[in-house]
Amino acid sequence: MPPLTSTPFKAFTLALIQLGNVGSNKSENLRHAREMVLKAAQGQAKRPDIIVLPECFNSPYGHTHFPVYAEKIGFKPGRPYDIAKSASESVQMLSSVAKEVKTWLIGGSIPERDVEDDKIYNTCTVYNPDGDLVAMHRKVHLFDIDIPGKIKFTESETLTGGTTLNSFDTGFAKIGLGICYDIRFPEMAMIAARQGCNVLIYPGAFNLTTGPLHWELLQRSRAVDNQVFVSMCSPARDLTAGYHAWGHSMVVDPMGRVLSEAGDGEEIIYAEIDPDVLTETRAGIPVTVQRRFDVYTDVAA
Repeated sequence: MPPLTSTPFKAFTLALIQLGNVGSNKSENLRHAREMVLKAAQGQAKRPDIIVLPECFNSPYGHTHFPVYAEKIGFKPGRPYDIAKSASESVQMLSSVAKEVKTWLIGGSIPERDVEDDKIYNTCTVYNPDGDLVAMHRKVHLFDIDIPGKIKFTESETLTGGTTLNSFDTGFAKIGLGICYDIRFPEMAMIAARQGCNVLIYPGAFNLTTGPLHWELLQRSRAVDNQVFVSMCSPARDLTAGYHAWGHSMVVDPMGRVLSEAGDGEEIIYAEIDPDVLTETRAGIPVTVQRRFDVYTDVAA
């Protein structure tokens, strides 16, 4: 793998939408998500440069729901994608609102059904300010856990894991993508950072068991490990739903400091991303150039 690359990194504003009121009506979920993107775009004197929605924003979260709400997208990296002909109503809405607010939009994630083999994925889509679909990430690591007496969840009952690592370049920053459980795998974050990503963004939905234990810890760990900005965007907590999200959407800087954090309800938070913090962190504690891949060769490839 090539070493860290030098890409233009400029100051920008990041907005996270901790979306609430996600129910069984997909059309209503999409309408509300659109309203919140518009609200996020107008919430400060300066329009945010990137707006982020949470994991599974268009449907209830659960392995039984994924096949019911899955949409066909058919995006292929590097190939033109005709939004007008998209079979995905979520993609059409996200494209339209990104174009309307003229900002980058990370569309959380939605259940996606592959157009060729019918497999179902947990998928994040990304739109530029013109509304073009420019990047997509399928959740690589599926949330299959069993903590006795607390929570059991098996995404693999209906989902397939993605097979690629994904990022996109905005012109002011290179953004690495992950979804929720992906953040527990430091190899994935390290690869993104070594490939020049300045910011790692994970739409995610930790629960009331794993959230208080690891939500903040993992974000700060990935930020300090790789000296990058890290952010996770959660749904709001809804104790009437089948899955109770932790909330606490967050942005962390390369020194591991929490720049912004939501509570557990529906909320929009903002953070100013300052490239000088990354530069100063790497100059003062230069781990990115001190790694000994000649010693730990099993992770060097």
